[in-house]
Amino acid sequence: MEQDAVGYERHIRPLFREKDVSSMARAFDLASYDDVRAHADSILAKVADGSMPCDGAWPQDRVDLFRSWVDAGCPA
Repeated sequence: MEQDAVGYERHIRPLFREKDVSSMARAFDLASYDDVRAHADSILAKVADGSMPCDGAWPQDRVDLFRSWVDAGCPA
């Protein structure tokens, strides 16, 4: 069951391309667990409404994966 848990390194970090990390660097570091966790609610709002990433909305399955990670308390 534990291998099914959504974790940052395995599931969430790969969602953010290097282009996304660079684009958001002035606000926070998408390559940093601590920064993504600290801003998880606002990141979720932006990916859910399609305004992030700036070059096109995530498919719903990615939004759902990120939402499940946030709902689980942002496990490392």
